[in-house]
Amino acid sequence: MSRPAFSRLPVTVDLPLLLQALAAIGEGDWHSHFNSDYYAGDWSGVALISAADALTELSPGRGEPLLRSPWLQDLRWQQGLRDLPLQIVCARLLRLGPGGRIHEHRDYDLGEPDADLRLHIPLLSPPQVDFLLDGQRMPMAAGECWFLDLSRPHRVDNRDTQARIHLVLDCRPGAWLEQAIIDGLATTPSSEMGRDAFAQFKALVASDPQLCKSLQGLQDNQAFIARTLELAAERGLAFTREELRAAMRDGRRQWNEQWSA
Repeated sequence: MSRPAFSRLPVTVDLPLLLQALAAIGEGDWHSHFNSDYYAGDWSGVALISAADALTELSPGRGEPLLRSPWLQDLRWQQGLRDLPLQIVCARLLRLGPGGRIHEHRDYDLGEPDADLRLHIPLLSPPQVDFLLDGQRMPMAAGECWFLDLSRPHRVDNRDTQARIHLVLDCRPGAWLEQAIIDGLATTPSSEMGRDAFAQFKALVASDPQLCKSLQGLQDNQAFIARTLELAAERGLAFTREELRAAMRDGRRQWNEQWSA
């Protein structure tokens, strides 16, 4: 089934109640995200529902949904979502601290034919946070519920002084949810072009044969990364070594996949 890249669902969540439940979460309940290669700074989470066979409470799995302590002990989580008839298989709070960055990547498992659908409900959404999906900035506001196709390239930059916290739900596809995604398109805010310095530099390299040639001659990965960052900085474009490495990994992955049956 073909779905849009994103849609703001025409639904209501009880944000004040969810914020009350969030306030009851202790600092010791937050655990670093398992995908340590994909971020810088504080990217941490609290599992509310997770698969019984998951390697960690925040990791994906295929087992039966297991209700974790915060969900069982605080009914406000369930009450806050009471108007959403969803089959939730995984629910997590994900926090990106001030200055934190989630490097560009894809969640390839979400692109499989029978994959779960991922919903984001921003609880704390500071203004200086950029969530980029396919290079487009998602204008998500606190209390809204968004479907995002995260099998596409995406990244998050928190340039604010406050943490960004989303309630992230993985749900089984179903008639109600599929229709809500379609119905939400009419009122979904337009995306914005992300302030993506790496994309600007990539376009510059493609249009400048001399610049392209200077980088193609570098066979050593570390020398290539250092020279790329240097050339970008000379042109007023700042991105991180981790962003560049993520783009290189994605490029290799796309190259390999084109030969797959």
